[in-house]
Amino acid sequence: MTLANPAADLLRDAATREAVSACREITRSRAGNFYWGLSLTPEPKRSAMYAIYAWMRAADDLVDAEWGEEPSHDRSAARQAVDEFRAHTVEALAGRSASDGPVWRALAAVARAYPLDINDFHGMLDGQLSDIGPRTMGTFTELDEYCRQVASTVGCVCIAIWGYSDRRAIELAIDRGIAFQLTNIVRDIREDAGVGRVYLPREALERAGVTIEDLCRWDPADRSRLVVEAMIARARSHYEASAPLEGLIERSCRPTLWALTQTYRGLLERIAADPEQVVRRRVSLPLHRKVAIALRARLLGSQQ
Repeated sequence: MTLANPAADLLRDAATREAVSACREITRSRAGNFYWGLSLTPEPKRSAMYAIYAWMRAADDLVDAEWGEEPSHDRSAARQAVDEFRAHTVEALAGRSASDGPVWRALAAVARAYPLDINDFHGMLDGQLSDIGPRTMGTFTELDEYCRQVASTVGCVCIAIWGYSDRRAIELAIDRGIAFQLTNIVRDIREDAGVGRVYLPREALERAGVTIEDLCRWDPADRSRLVVEAMIARARSHYEASAPLEGLIERSCRPTLWALTQTYRGLLERIAADPEQVVRRRVSLPLHRKVAIALRARLLGSQQ
């Protein structure tokens, strides 16, 4: 599933290299843990991943900028902005760009070099549209669909660039994306609720006999814990279901996926050790754990 020499197009000319450099800077300044994980990817795939991240960041920022946190904002303006962004995306994925912006120029080059599926990008933008304004989830089925839109699509784009040996990798990437997004949702319960976005399904809250307000107060504690632990269990099941993925992508890109997975899975397990953390502060991995993952990933890379 890889082309013979994608670098021949991706980094062929100075203008494209300049665009990719701008995308790398966006990734470095905005992606945090994601940046050092992607830095393990060999070139030219590393540059391709920077372009993809820069596109995703722009899509995410677009909705937040147009809608913001004020309920008085006009949803139609946000939808129009996404529609325009989608039109630019379709153009870029056809291998050309009507804009001189670095993200569009870089994405067009990536599309010429790798077998990207436009449906993944449409899915991501549909997920962004669904986040305009307040958001609630009724069922786990609805939550799974949202995770597929905003995260599984990212996984599918990643493996299209990394390369894979078996089409089973697509379904596994979908599961891994869900696992990552569920981890984000658990970590960000309080922050999301503060801006009217409740991704915990109503059926889960009702089953435990709590509201989102109760959970954010962690009162009653036992019922609140049940909700968070159910989400943790669901995320774990997707990590376990997607475990064979590492063995199906190109060997040189396995350290990147391993490092990203260790970071997200480590974050989930840190929450599991004390679920109440999610309503007290934003949970993160300690520095020594991040360093250990980075060193181990680089060692894996040197052995490829």
